[in-house]
Amino acid sequence: MSRGNTIALISRIREKANRLIVRELEDHGIKGIVPSHGDILNVLFAEKRCTMNELARKIHRTKPNVTVLIEKLVEYGYVQKEKSAEDNRVTYITLTDKGESLRPVFLSISAKLNKIVYGRLSAEDAEALEKTLQAISDRFPAEE
Repeated sequence: MSRGNTIALISRIREKANRLIVRELEDHGIKGIVPSHGDILNVLFAEKRCTMNELARKIHRTKPNVTVLIEKLVEYGYVQKEKSAEDNRVTYITLTDKGESLRPVFLSISAKLNKIVYGRLSAEDAEALEKTLQAISDRFPAEE
């Protein structure tokens, strides 16, 4: 078996997954949302309210990067920002009704992606795939 092609394959899979996500969103009439927004929205679907720092940590991005993504989501009306009453430096992010309405679309897209990724893999092979990918990810230096 050939070695050295893994990163290229992962990159190709990511590109194809991102194209599928954008196409599915557009098919549902959702414009402007990109896959990187999905990370934030998925956290908010699960947690309802997060600080900017919590979001950055949970989606493994820098706070400035998250700020840019949040500003777009605010502009599109999917999330709202709220300053903490206790600490003015803390900003909470919550979904709006419009943002919450994206949940079924995201669940549908996620199911479609999982069907493609896991396809005919046995439960054991799917678990081994995830363990292997996690082990590779863990070998990279921690991001600051």
